[in-house]
Amino acid sequence: MRYQAASVSGAWVIEPERHEDDRGFFARIFDGEEFAARGLNPQLAQASISFNKRRGTLRGIHWQAAPHEEDKLVRCTRGALWDVALDLRRDSPTYLKWHAEELTAANHRMLYIPKGCAHGALTLADDTEIHYHIAQPWVPAAARGARWNDPAFAIRWPEPVQVIAERDRSWPDFRP
Repeated sequence: MRYQAASVSGAWVIEPERHEDDRGFFARIFDGEEFAARGLNPQLAQASISFNKRRGTLRGIHWQAAPHEEDKLVRCTRGALWDVALDLRRDSPTYLKWHAEELTAANHRMLYIPKGCAHGALTLADDTEIHYHIAQPWVPAAARGARWNDPAFAIRWPEPVQVIAERDRSWPDFRP
């Protein structure tokens, strides 16, 4: 796998190395030893998918409050999405900065989002499916969120938001 540091401290863009032949290709998408060697959390507590019927569907921006922060590895298995890691760690050199990556079923890229960062995704195609590896169990009482268009972050989304949950549309302004 090829690892490229993202613009948010501790976040990584990961690309599988494809081994191709006339059948197609084979590629690892996770290696606990490689993760640990780079300081990434190799633990897996759960895996989840989200299926999104319509282009322009926004999920997020979500995170888990301490002590339940999550490390995530996000991959698009169908369609395309604009995936965002938002740094909410006050002691981080990239606090309140964000990194976005276009993840598609065709490019096979993944985004590793470290604990203390929030996550949001905007679908760029109909029928987009997102696969998440998450290193910590989800704790409903620790769930938090911020509005996708909050001026504190100034995230540049590549397309208009067409579908969004009422909860995600109505988070109050973030107070740094």
